[in-house]
Amino acid sequence: MRTVLGIDLGTQALKVVFYDIDARRVAAVESAPLSLYQNERGRAEQQAHWWVEALQKALGKVGSSVRATASAVGVSGQQHGFVPLDAAGNVLAPVKLWCDTSTEAECAEIMAAAGGEARCLHDAGNLIPPGFTASKVLWLRKHHPALYAQMATILLPHDYLNFYLTSERCMEMGDASGTGFLDVRNRAWSETLLRAIDPDRDLQDCLPTLRIANEAIGTLQTGVAEELGLPAGIPVAIGGGDNMMGAIGTGNVRSGRVTMSLGTSGTVYAYSDEPVVDPSGQIAAFCSSTGGWLPLLCTMNCTVTTELTRSLLDADLAEFEAHLESAPPGASGVITVPFFNGERTPNLPGAKGCIVGLDSQNMKPENLLRSGVEGATFALKFGIDQLEALGLQASEIVLTGGGVNSPSWRQVVADIFGLPVTVMQQDQGAAPGAAMQAMALLADQPDSLGDIVDTHLTPDPDRSCEPSESAVNLYQDVYASYQDAVAAAAQLYGQSAATTQGRRES
Repeated sequence: MRTVLGIDLGTQALKVVFYDIDARRVAAVESAPLSLYQNERGRAEQQAHWWVEALQKALGKVGSSVRATASAVGVSGQQHGFVPLDAAGNVLAPVKLWCDTSTEAECAEIMAAAGGEARCLHDAGNLIPPGFTASKVLWLRKHHPALYAQMATILLPHDYLNFYLTSERCMEMGDASGTGFLDVRNRAWSETLLRAIDPDRDLQDCLPTLRIANEAIGTLQTGVAEELGLPAGIPVAIGGGDNMMGAIGTGNVRSGRVTMSLGTSGTVYAYSDEPVVDPSGQIAAFCSSTGGWLPLLCTMNCTVTTELTRSLLDADLAEFEAHLESAPPGASGVITVPFFNGERTPNLPGAKGCIVGLDSQNMKPENLLRSGVEGATFALKFGIDQLEALGLQASEIVLTGGGVNSPSWRQVVADIFGLPVTVMQQDQGAAPGAAMQAMALLADQPDSLGDIVDTHLTPDPDRSCEPSESAVNLYQDVYASYQDAVAAAAQLYGQSAATTQGRRES
């Protein structure tokens, strides 16, 4: 047996997938949980060494005979995290994550120093919302100047695992475009944004080599290979952000297909051969990890919403599914605005979750749970609408992420979007995409990734579904009510509804 190893560093867990190249099947999959430090002021952090320990634990659950078959490695990682290293490669501070909203003030400072929102969009293609790496760098400079002075390298989470595996410091274009200081149109660091973070220091000195081609960044170090039980010297691919690897793992490497990830955060994205910059800044103008671009909308509260509601009602997964099946589409008028961790889209980092429409007849567990699912999905519908407004048409939605395991949620997605929903048999989040990227290192042709995707990805007919016409029509009215609720939440938490997705005219 010959396998490739895909590693996916998530927020709640780290997953490893060994993919059997010749049998075209997953040979082994394991994971290890990750802790997360959060507080009421928006702080969300992890220690980088937790990721290494989780990788060791996850691989330790895989039989040594399977680990010995690994021929290449690819790493996917949560985007936007900030890993500052000193010259010796030591991590200087806890890692602020994508869901950290404590740097809202720094976001405003950077955009003001860069010349305003329009200038940011012109020079980099993106605004700087809370969560992006740029504001975290300024936060370290302001609050821990001594540590900032020691900073020699800026890495992202997947870059750090690559550094651990190979000792190489580098960045990949897709993940780098989520920093906020990459000019995504030209695939180069934005001097304007870097000067806005620090006018006195050339931060390009701290930024590693940018990679665009899928190539081996190095090989697995002997000592690390011994720790992990893997063959020493096997190549390690450039890897990428979890969304970019999710795109590969769902076959989203050509125009026409839209991927939706129902994970801790929710994402909607589509491949493009050309840069796609949203004039409103609500769609992130990311690069792909396959040489193109990946315009994307991210919400911060997807399975967060369903897990909080499920925990509140003490419902296990079987009860969760039964409740979803028993509640009618539209949850009998209950609407959840799922901003429990603040929100990136719309840009409401200080927002709170809201449940509206409750009365003495509909306040039932099944309606609360279904409303949570519908609210998390409505939040993503804006992404499809906006992508289509930017000229990217969707003919199907390929689902991935933890929410895929719910048949009822899959049907809700099909009905709200009015599109067929496809789930791949190889669905294991972003890890299969990382594995396929690693597989491309072993192929004869350097541009073989598209062929690999075509050969190794197979739709699962038992988990795919078609929209119901009656539900599609009903959800159009429910979505309008959801938009009104978002507009009210935006007013309540200090932002004009005119700048949010809650406006029905949008």
